[in-house]
Amino acid sequence: MNTSKNFEVIIIGGSYSGLSAAMALGRSLRKVLIIDSSLPCNRQTPQSHNFITQDGATPIEISQKAKSQTLKYDTISFIEDTAVKGKKINDTFQIITASGKEFITKKLIFATGIKDIMPAIKGFSDCWGISVVHCPYCHGYEIKNKKTGIIANGDTAFHLAPLVKNLTSNLSILTRGKAEFNTEQIAKLNKNKIKIIEKEITEIEHENGHIKNVIFKDNSKESFEATYASVPFKQHSDIPKLLGCELDEQGYIQVDMTYKTTIEGVYACGDNCSKIRSVSNAVASGNMAGAIINMELTKEQF
Repeated sequence: MNTSKNFEVIIIGGSYSGLSAAMALGRSLRKVLIIDSSLPCNRQTPQSHNFITQDGATPIEISQKAKSQTLKYDTISFIEDTAVKGKKINDTFQIITASGKEFITKKLIFATGIKDIMPAIKGFSDCWGISVVHCPYCHGYEIKNKKTGIIANGDTAFHLAPLVKNLTSNLSILTRGKAEFNTEQIAKLNKNKIKIIEKEITEIEHENGHIKNVIFKDNSKESFEATYASVPFKQHSDIPKLLGCELDEQGYIQVDMTYKTTIEGVYACGDNCSKIRSVSNAVASGNMAGAIINMELTKEQF
């Protein structure tokens, strides 16, 4: 561990996007600090898919391999801690961690991900990432042809419906209340024999995270083998907003095509700024952010 408090780049978040950004910077001889709490959002997911060379590996296997390869570069330092405060001081940024450490950097990358907000449904969080999943591309092949539910409503549910229908013919939408579909959407759902269940959900019965039954408020139940769900989220870190970084209307950190935020010198990559929530996208965005920051630093120093 480098004992210096001054770095060219500090990366807050050391999962896929953060490590990818660090590798790009380390290979360009940049003095980098990664601050990570070691609590990735997909830590409960048994396997990662749809990422070539790593298909079927566990998330922890991918991140551990990425970390070991990234930290081979001797200009990269890593601490297990949580960044809790940040402020701009002239043309630098000060970051303070939960343990009281203070660091100064020229450039700042937020690779902090997002925090899913679980609904008040017993058993839901136990199944999240295992049999209650968010993405047909990440999980769909493994649960193909199973009796499947979509726990969502309105346009969100309708967006998922054709993607999931492509993977299974036994599909229901669980709207958790009155359905919010227009006439055309209802017609298409009926045409595709997709059942709409408008009951409130009180519990998901499961065995070690594998769904067995959905229990409704009227005490009825229906068996499912898997479900997709759309849940709200919040940013894992409030430092970007406190620094003045703008969020879009959905709550993502606003970035341009080069992952620059609305604050000069501050960048974001990975799930905190993109609807495309996958390991491969996180790695790609981190690599781009790292390369752009190195280019900016070289221009400033040339």
